[in-house]
Amino acid sequence: MRRLAALIALPAALLLIGADEPQLVPDVSQRDVEIQYSFTGADLLLFGAIVYPDGRRPEKPADIVVVLKGPEQSITMREKQKVAGIWVNADEAQFRSAPSFYAMASSRPIDRIVDERTAAIYELGVDKLQLSPSSLNESGELSRFQAGLVDLRARSGLFVERPGTVEITDGVLYRARLPLSARVIVGDYTAETFLVQDGRVVAAAVRDITVRKSGFEQFMASAAEHWSFVYGLVAIAMAVGMGWAAGAIARRI
Repeated sequence: MRRLAALIALPAALLLIGADEPQLVPDVSQRDVEIQYSFTGADLLLFGAIVYPDGRRPEKPADIVVVLKGPEQSITMREKQKVAGIWVNADEAQFRSAPSFYAMASSRPIDRIVDERTAAIYELGVDKLQLSPSSLNESGELSRFQAGLVDLRARSGLFVERPGTVEITDGVLYRARLPLSARVIVGDYTAETFLVQDGRVVAAAVRDITVRKSGFEQFMASAAEHWSFVYGLVAIAMAVGMGWAAGAIARRI
């Protein structure tokens, strides 16, 4: 209730200062996501308000698109072929800046909100992601590899599209839910909100989200990064100890 009261009060304050263009006041339900051994994913609520100049809402309702994006990665996609009865790596393509996670929700299907060019500029949709290929493959091959990458990540829950799921109340308040897969990597994520009127993006706002490990997982990750030699020795000692213990128990049975 306290957050809702603040959300309602902020648009009123912005109206007093006489904004010339529509503005977005976004927020997210969880800005710090902790990954533990029992982490099965998270369901994030992205919500906020649209502030119009002088409080006048347009006759034609505006649209909202929200995008949740994870850290970018450099990825090499390889295609396997069967040669003499053995599966081997054949063609490959490299992408310099593929997002590790991408989720998008919109108030209507994207093709009914913006044109192809605008969707590509703001990367509204997995098929509009700018992956920055670094290899010299032909355009046809790159399209095939990009489609394969999108398919693999979609099946893993790392690429998500939910058109028509953003709820807009009274043309001012909006909300959308996006899933955060249990397979996400740690790092800095962004929750972007776009306000679209007559096919144009007239306002945008970003909120940052941090995904980090906690508890025992954080300790192990920190140990592996900062004390790699000691971590290796301890891992070997634990493996030997567990093997010896299993052998001793087996001999007594």
